[in-house]
Amino acid sequence: MTERGEIDLITFERLLDWHIQSGTNAIVVVGTTGESATLSPKEHCELVRHCVSHVNQRVPVVAGTGSNNTHEALEFTEDAAKSGADAALLVAPYYTKPSQEGLYQHFKLIAESVDIPQILYNVPGRTACDISFETIERLTEFENIIGIKDATGRLEIGLNLVQSFGERLAVYSGEDGLSRELILAGADGTISVTANVAPVLMSSMCSAALNGDQAEAERLDGVLEKLHETLFLEGNPVPVKWALAQMGMVGPSLRLPLVELGPRHRVRVSNALAAAGIEISKTV
Repeated sequence: MTERGEIDLITFERLLDWHIQSGTNAIVVVGTTGESATLSPKEHCELVRHCVSHVNQRVPVVAGTGSNNTHEALEFTEDAAKSGADAALLVAPYYTKPSQEGLYQHFKLIAESVDIPQILYNVPGRTACDISFETIERLTEFENIIGIKDATGRLEIGLNLVQSFGERLAVYSGEDGLSRELILAGADGTISVTANVAPVLMSSMCSAALNGDQAEAERLDGVLEKLHETLFLEGNPVPVKWALAQMGMVGPSLRLPLVELGPRHRVRVSNALAAAGIEISKTV
């Protein structure tokens, strides 16, 4: 965001290019780290279109299209498909706390209505809503539901997803600190927060894990460990935006109700950047 609170498309394009050059295998646009919750519906759709256009098929683009309003989620997903996005990431409806039947009907309607690959996103810590294994199993009947991002923070759930649905669904870690173990156990990758700050390291760690190189994956994950922790000292994306600002990649501005990272956490995030070998251009 600019200091006036407008979307900074020039910096956005620079971030996209940086990620592609750094080995990031796909871009998730208007996800949580992309400050999706502070965007208007019009801005949301325009940013997806701009991302697809700028990336220009260099890597797949996954559009965050979830909402706690099924009609809005459907419209976001339809617009993403029309814009040329390669897939949609659909978070469980937040705040409304639907039943499992409500969750099933929500995802069912979107899957039946929009011909685009869709990835379920389960993050009960932010949504107060947990997609059960039984509901996931029911949703595997839809061919265009192709994956699930597990951000429950519980390794046993991720392992169970791999064992139960790994042949039918791509399983992605949504918890950076668990990504290495989950990928080594058969998951397909991670939709990462840490990668927003350290794309080369995160991409290399995931590649090592996907290739079964446990020792190298553990070594690289050790370098990233402090970032995995400190990037959640306040709600995502606040620490990520602050870290990128210290790296000279973005400005410090966010939209309310998000505000800049509190002073008491800044030294810890700076130390985590240093531990990962990332240079900062500003003094804390």
